[in-house]
Amino acid sequence: QGAIRGGAGLVTGVLPRSLMTPFTVAVPAATTADRDADGIGACASADAIVCGPGLPPDEAHRLVRALRIAADAPLVLDAGALDVSTLLDAHAAISTPHPGEAARLLDSTSADVQADRDGAVRELVRRFGGTCVLKGANTLVCDGERLYENRTGNCGLATGGTGDVLSGLIGAFLARGMEPFDAACAAVHVHGAAGDLVAERLSPDGLCATDLPLAIAEVLGR
Repeated sequence: QGAIRGGAGLVTGVLPRSLMTPFTVAVPAATTADRDADGIGACASADAIVCGPGLPPDEAHRLVRALRIAADAPLVLDAGALDVSTLLDAHAAISTPHPGEAARLLDSTSADVQADRDGAVRELVRRFGGTCVLKGANTLVCDGERLYENRTGNCGLATGGTGDVLSGLIGAFLARGMEPFDAACAAVHVHGAAGDLVAERLSPDGLCATDLPLAIAEVLGR
């Protein structure tokens, strides 16, 4: 939904066959491809690929390695794809860890990451390359040379699934032709602004991931 409302155009979910019908019911605006039949082939012509949500780390690693051979599109890695071996194989991907995931990647603690967020995001880029989006209050985006600190958003965005929406939105902006750092910065800003819009109308306490896609479209239309 984040990719769709972000203006990606054609969005395809690469899924196990057993999930294709439920996915189509939940997201009728997207198409599907059977992961086990020709999932990698379906990605070959993609303009951007988001990988990780809903995947265990070992499966995400296998998929990323295959994608790097079969597809030339920029990668956004989240959730199950945020693993040391996967990031090392991904080459210049956009990674989107929250503080807990960042701590695991750095063999550190969430408290240490939060105590020096600038240092943590820079170290993630130094180790794994690409662009890193360190989520949290005032989300940071770093590509090794530039550092952006976001000022939109609220505590309601710390709920489950909102990060998946952000990953889809980053993917949409990549598909629309933005460079990785610019796409990540723009997506983080719009995602936070959409969260603020929902919080104004409802409350931050009641915000959930499914509230965000329409709000994203509204923010983009302003």
